[in-house]
Amino acid sequence: MWNVELLIVDEADRLKPAGLEQLRDYFDRHPIGLILIGMPGLEKRLARYPQLYSRVGFAHRYEPLSADELRFVLTHHWQRLGLTLSAEDFTDSEAVAAVARITNDNFRLVQRLFAQISRILEINRLATVTSEVVQAARDALVIGEP
Repeated sequence: MWNVELLIVDEADRLKPAGLEQLRDYFDRHPIGLILIGMPGLEKRLARYPQLYSRVGFAHRYEPLSADELRFVLTHHWQRLGLTLSAEDFTDSEAVAAVARITNDNFRLVQRLFAQISRILEINRLATVTSEVVQAARDALVIGEP
């Protein structure tokens, strides 16, 4: 059995070239496993750094969430906010549609978006997730192009 230290870097797509070089150097000098997690397009960006890219073992791209999966995830997020997601509520339906449109059903982006939605609700003392709240949360995010 092997014991390997594992370094997991979330939001690796936000690293500057110097940060990527630091990771490559650390990887070369230590017996570690390295996992880079990021938004779509990270692999293409890493390809511009051959010294690092040559060490990439594989890349996995998650498929967009299905409508049922997105509804399940959003129901969970609504519950974490102390709310109930209702298919019959027009405001909820508009908010769900806005989330789907903004995130393209990308699970990671849904997670990031809801961190901002929660923040906006708290700061503004709101009790309802609306399409306007979703848009404000989107405006607060740095969302790259795939």
